[in-house]
Amino acid sequence: MNTIGTPLLWGCFSVIVILMLAIDLFLQRRSDQPGMSVKQAAIWSLLWISLTLLFAAAFWWYLDDSQGRMVANTQSTAFLTGWLLEKALAVDNVFVWLMLFSYFKIPAGLQRRVLVYGVLGAIVLRTLMIFAGSWLVMQFHWILYLFGAFLLFTGAKMALAKHDNAQTAGDTRLIRWLGKHLRMTDELHGEKFFIRRNGLLFATPLLLALIMVELSDVIFAVDSIPAIFAVTTDPFIVLTSNLFAILGLRAMYFLLAGVADRFPLLKYGLALVLVFIGIKMLLMDVYPLPVSVSLSVVALILLLTLLLNLMVNRRRDRLKSQA
Repeated sequence: MNTIGTPLLWGCFSVIVILMLAIDLFLQRRSDQPGMSVKQAAIWSLLWISLTLLFAAAFWWYLDDSQGRMVANTQSTAFLTGWLLEKALAVDNVFVWLMLFSYFKIPAGLQRRVLVYGVLGAIVLRTLMIFAGSWLVMQFHWILYLFGAFLLFTGAKMALAKHDNAQTAGDTRLIRWLGKHLRMTDELHGEKFFIRRNGLLFATPLLLALIMVELSDVIFAVDSIPAIFAVTTDPFIVLTSNLFAILGLRAMYFLLAGVADRFPLLKYGLALVLVFIGIKMLLMDVYPLPVSVSLSVVALILLLTLLLNLMVNRRRDRLKSQA
């Protein structure tokens, strides 16, 4: 596969991921606090954003020194665009997790454990999906048009849907199927995914919650990975931007857990992003948009969505206070 990634870049990225995961897991085991406070989540979110920007700066500096300013600008912008896309599309995934934990009645103290394993699983699954997708794109260029049409359809469907994914996440045939085909306990048993009763192995609802968290990430990856391929097909940039966004998901979850209902317009902004990326992909051989333009448009859509949400929330709060 053609990639900008060198052994040095792959090695540095791998060390960063392993080191941050080790620190995160170590701090989790040392913490006596259930879940993660909003303050801790904000600190971790800022840490992941800062680390991502530092990596982008180091990536730019390395390419500028080895391959020139033009390559450095293009590839580092592609990295930031991919990261921003994944981060934005992952917000909807976070809201689905909120619904799943509510559906399975998982307390805050156990949500953190499920998300740790969920993120680790997502790293493995995303890596496999990205390399498979990169190989397919390299072998069959026309598949990018299928990705574009799929994103266009998904964006339109998201905007027109009467109910969002979070509202229907718990009402799925898979949950019912797993409940019928697994020996399940009716109650949680602390942090255990399995317990033994009379010599038989039983799964707890915590395992079912973990399975659904992993499944939801795979489902959302079907949207987000093709979206990044509209920006770049380089597996190094696609993988690094994806994983930097994923590694900050757990902190994002606890940061947004208490304000999920404050984003009523979120799905429309994300739908518009998907439609834009889909159109960009369909027109890539007719009128290719520069990566910097893609980054600007995606950032502008998300900013306008945030501002409109703030206006809607203020009006709603004012009407409540007057009632």
